[in-house]
Amino acid sequence: MLGPMRVIAGTLRSRVLRAPAGLATRPTSDRLRETLFNVLAARIAGASFLDLYAGSGSVGIEALSRGAAHVGFVERAGPPLKVLRGNLERLGLASGFRVQAESVVGFLRGPRIGAAEFDLVFLDPPYDAETEYASALGLLGGEAAGFLAADALVIAEHRRKSGLEDNYGILKRTRVLAQGDAALSFYAPEKSVATA
Repeated sequence: MLGPMRVIAGTLRSRVLRAPAGLATRPTSDRLRETLFNVLAARIAGASFLDLYAGSGSVGIEALSRGAAHVGFVERAGPPLKVLRGNLERLGLASGFRVQAESVVGFLRGPRIGAAEFDLVFLDPPYDAETEYASALGLLGGEAAGFLAADALVIAEHRRKSGLEDNYGILKRTRVLAQGDAALSFYAPEKSVATA
């Protein structure tokens, strides 16, 4: 059973977040979130952040708390979507974000809203949904590359022993951080090869 999740740092530090009931959604642990945001510390203030497979919204909310200018949350499942919206409401967040209630593939294949380019993209599909990783990373490295700023970073949370590729179109893996059974893979567009 998961203990309570909290916002780790920033303006919302120590505020409690709810998670969807059951095992269908696996929120990013506080410890792994802290590792992720320690790596991203110099890049988060003022960034445009995209949280794919957002679940409870813990990663995107952490980005907002630490100074991201805008966060896009993409989640299609009803129960996590309800929890995500409830977390945003309980924290008093009324602006600086947009919630897209649709599939990640549908979002990435759909029309771009405005000229949105994201500096940081985080994706955390269910670990058992291997095809979701390939689909989302393949789209971000290909036909949906227009969602990415020139020096963007795309970070995938996955099982440590997962078989993610080193390249997806223009995306090249630049770093892997493992923690317990989980790992974070960092990808950057090859034209920029930004480093984490």
